[in-house]
Amino acid sequence: MNPDKKIIINGLLDRVNASPYLIVIDYTGLTVQQFTELRNRLDAGGASCTVAKNSYMRKALAEAGMPDIGADLTGQMAYVMGNSEVFAAAKAIKNFEKEFKKPEMKVGILGNAVLDAEKLKAIADIPSREAVLSQLLGLILEPATRIARVVQNKFNPDAANSSDEAATEEAPAAEAEAPTAVVAEEAPTAVATETEAPAAE
Repeated sequence: MNPDKKIIINGLLDRVNASPYLIVIDYTGLTVQQFTELRNRLDAGGASCTVAKNSYMRKALAEAGMPDIGADLTGQMAYVMGNSEVFAAAKAIKNFEKEFKKPEMKVGILGNAVLDAEKLKAIADIPSREAVLSQLLGLILEPATRIARVVQNKFNPDAANSSDEAATEEAPAAEAEAPTAVVAEEAPTAVATETEAPAAE
């Protein structure tokens, strides 16, 4: 094998092994400026976009023991990998496609699972790990907040009395003027084209 070719394949192999995912995109029609913007957005989410010959990537994936997606690696393909979660990368690509009508997500690998374009778009709609943890924390803290109010009312009666007094002052005047006569109780009621992007190495 040509030494230069081996160096490129080894570089791709290192990136594939270091990334928990791989997203293959068809960047046909992207200008250099648009491709640079896409790379910047992916970089902000901890991902990188690599252009390489499809034959080189097939070889790198085979050496890494990854699922065979060689049949999908045709045309102007770029490869998105990263050291963080796949959600941010998929979301960045999907949002970019909405804005510029390209690139197109073709296929992906997550762990040992092969993902088609629809599954990749579905992953893009999943909240990030940080967002899920934030929502979970909110659910955990909500009951604790209620308990804190009960404890405060029990051991700080002045605060409770002031709240009761405020509620009394805001009560409708009609209640204060209600007649003192005994009244029978009622029944209870029922209670969302420019310069094209760089070619593969």
